[in-house]
Amino acid sequence: MSFRFWRRVQLFPGVSLNLSKSGASLSLGPRGAKYTIGPRGTRATVGLPGTGLFYSVQNPGQTRHTASSAPEPPAPLPVALKATHDC
Repeated sequence: MSFRFWRRVQLFPGVSLNLSKSGASLSLGPRGAKYTIGPRGTRATVGLPGTGLFYSVQNPGQTRHTASSAPEPPAPLPVALKATHDC
């Protein structure tokens, strides 16, 4: 069994600093709707306070590209060849 550390510090109403062994994160929003920014990216969470029911989305607004759907890299720019003159 390992030790765990977690602490939440409320900075302002609707703004809290979350501290854990893996790093710090910042949560913004009222009770029941949070937007969290941390070392593993961003997360949006919506829930019904007091029920334990919530829905969470990692990195909202960002799309993930897999190897098959990744855009192809741009083609290299053409290189202009200089004309050489023998005198």
